[in-house]
Amino acid sequence: MQEEMSFWDHLEELRWTLLRSILALFVFTIAGFIVMPYLFENVILAPCSSDFITFRGICKIGEFLKFRGDSLSGEEGLSLFPDFCKPYQVQIVNIKLATQFFTHMSSSFWLALVLTFPYLMFEIWKFVSPALYENEKTSVRIGFCFGTFMFFLGCTVGYFMVFPMTLRFLATYQLSPSIVEQVSLESYMDNFLMLIFVMGIVFEMPLLSWLLSKLGVINRSLFHKYRRHAIVFLLVAAAFITPSGDPFTLSVVFFPLYGLFELSAFFVRKPPVEEEDEEEELPAIV
Repeated sequence: MQEEMSFWDHLEELRWTLLRSILALFVFTIAGFIVMPYLFENVILAPCSSDFITFRGICKIGEFLKFRGDSLSGEEGLSLFPDFCKPYQVQIVNIKLATQFFTHMSSSFWLALVLTFPYLMFEIWKFVSPALYENEKTSVRIGFCFGTFMFFLGCTVGYFMVFPMTLRFLATYQLSPSIVEQVSLESYMDNFLMLIFVMGIVFEMPLLSWLLSKLGVINRSLFHKYRRHAIVFLLVAAAFITPSGDPFTLSVVFFPLYGLFELSAFFVRKPPVEEEDEEEELPAIV
């Protein structure tokens, strides 16, 4: 049986937890600083070109599902998404002297934070696990693993779908032909980090719903009651994220968000009152 720790023992353990976490962040930040020029050119700036994997994939899908032309006149079919098959390039400019250096440093830190996220979760788990019962340890362990997976999944969706679609629309939107579209490095990185990390946080919605359900704050009836409202809200959010107008890009963002809503409802338990009512109504129906 594990001995009970005093307040100062907990404080000492917390100090070592923070030191290990900071050391891991520091090491990965240094490593990220070294490889950042290559990653910046081939990963971070990749959505600026029509060669980006998402754009090429949508173009191929549009070619596969293209409208058939007139077979008698010999005309070829039209691509379903012709805009994604056209050459596309976003020009990134730097207007401040030290921006590239600070972007190099900040990008290295954010990369290190993402890569060390599982380890940081492990350190948190090691610190809180002695205070939990065995059944609680199992639930929290599953929650940590599931939350980490969903965070990375959200960041992946943000990088491959949400950010490229948003960038493409905003960078090609033209108020006047006299305006030359050039995106500043600061603006690009702010939107890049915001959209990707926001999607990572949004994908934690099922875990948050599960925790709130455990605390008795929400129940499944809440999701059933406001499902229609949620669908409208998610459609508006998807339209705001990808305001390109075509239904394909809208559905690409909407369906993952709606899937998160239903997954959250799945992890939330029904209130005991509803379960008792269903058991009482069953014999009467039979």
